[in-house]
Amino acid sequence: MLTFIRGAGDLATGIALRLHRAGISVVMADIAEPTCIRRTVAFSEAIRCGSACVEDVRASLGATPDELRAIVEQGEVAVAVDPNAELVTDLAPDAVVDAILAKRNLGTTMDMAPIVIGVGPGFTADEDCHAAVETKRGHYLGRVLYTGSPIANTGVPGIIAGVGAKRVLRSPADGPFECVHEIGDIVTAGEVVGRVAGEPMLATIDGVLRGLLAPGVPAFRGMKAGDIDPRGDASFVKTVSDKATAVGGGVLEALCHFRA
Repeated sequence: MLTFIRGAGDLATGIALRLHRAGISVVMADIAEPTCIRRTVAFSEAIRCGSACVEDVRASLGATPDELRAIVEQGEVAVAVDPNAELVTDLAPDAVVDAILAKRNLGTTMDMAPIVIGVGPGFTADEDCHAAVETKRGHYLGRVLYTGSPIANTGVPGIIAGVGAKRVLRSPADGPFECVHEIGDIVTAGEVVGRVAGEPMLATIDGVLRGLLAPGVPAFRGMKAGDIDPRGDASFVKTVSDKATAVGGGVLEALCHFRA
């Protein structure tokens, strides 16, 4: 079974890992300059570096349908630059999963594949996708909806160790991002972790820097550019989150449901 995943950020990568480990072939697609901050657990890094490894699973960059198929046949996850999912026509996947997390549907339709799954807000099961998966932390996280829509975006980050919005770092200006610290570093509130156009981006709390924009990525004032984990365990930056794992389980359930 071949599944095409729109998006290759950290949550999409959690989905890809669960599918890959269940024996499902995966091709992922993202924009040419990904803005994912949790780069140590995102297969989108293959676009920047040519390949990426998350939890011992390797992903490699390809351009053509033949290159992508060859990568998958080698037992890897394939990644392509294809923001508009144009490769779907030639690849003819068994399923398409929209995990862009744009909080709205960016063009995914039910006729793209025999099984189409929308992840998070912006999708309505049985209208623009066959199933939708809940992404909001809480009682319904990872639940599959075969009718209706996931909970609307609240704009409030999930709570980790009692900290919500304060753990997210925002770009202080417009311009290319400059790293001062690296993902996995222990930082303290008020410490400079990056710069944009010469203006410092300061740590908002004490903890482990678990997300940071890649060097040189264009940022704009207020853009999400970093994330601090207040739990202080640096090992967490190497593994996908509980949320990504739960959502991945929901996607796997939906694929099994429609293949039965």
